[in-house]
Amino acid sequence: MSFLHRHPRLRLAALLSAPLLWLVVAYLGALAVLLVSAFWTVNGFTGEMVRTFSLANFRTILTEQVYRNVTLRSLGVAASVTVICVVLAVPMAFFMAKVARPRSRHWLVIAILTPLWASYLVKAYAWRVLLANGGPIESVFGATPGYGLFATILVLSYLWLPYMILPICAGLERLPDSLLEASGDLGARAGRTFRSVVLPMLIPSVFAGSIFTFSLSLGDYITVQIVGGKSQLIGNLVYANIGAANNLPFAAAIATVPVLIMVIYLVAVRRSGALEEL
Repeated sequence: MSFLHRHPRLRLAALLSAPLLWLVVAYLGALAVLLVSAFWTVNGFTGEMVRTFSLANFRTILTEQVYRNVTLRSLGVAASVTVICVVLAVPMAFFMAKVARPRSRHWLVIAILTPLWASYLVKAYAWRVLLANGGPIESVFGATPGYGLFATILVLSYLWLPYMILPICAGLERLPDSLLEASGDLGARAGRTFRSVVLPMLIPSVFAGSIFTFSLSLGDYITVQIVGGKSQLIGNLVYANIGAANNLPFAAAIATVPVLIMVIYLVAVRRSGALEEL
């Protein structure tokens, strides 16, 4: 123990060795296996995996129109969910951070976090009941959107909204009240204050929340299975090739698409300071 006390760097390395080993083996190792297996193929006659380097899977993804359409559709769903979450989260977070009393603020945070404690499947199937023909939504409004792409966007927006509210709320709490007061003293109305003072300060927090909402929506497949009807997204293609098609290499190749998209997205938002807000 005295030896470790005299060598703080060695002590730090010993403390971090277990989590770093877990990160390398379980996370980075899994990604490495995914990337390697994406270059394998499956013998169409025997169904056995051929562990030889081939670009056939990626060539199919790039040349077949159906896979390009699914990728674009998945991007559209992820972007739509993110925009909806931003529109809903900003006023809610502003009320929590700047309007609500400190004692009430804690209860509001608990109310935002409470849905995250419930099972994902329970919430998704609850929405399936709500959106069903003859369900509560149709009984109240006289019509229901049913199952499909709109239902998928609606349910994903509900599921990931807390991940957008919390970063924005944290960003607003760091916004000094004196800036808002100074803007009002200079004659700026609420809209001008929001555009000129609040919004520039919120951009990193919005991007931080979008990392969660965008990535979680881009790779989701369970919600699409439950309320998506005949809609197909990237996650469903991965699931279908793992299950019925039993084509693990092609599933791995498809799975690299959202990974690549998120790497590009993270590089793009890095300059906004969003990663420091996480």
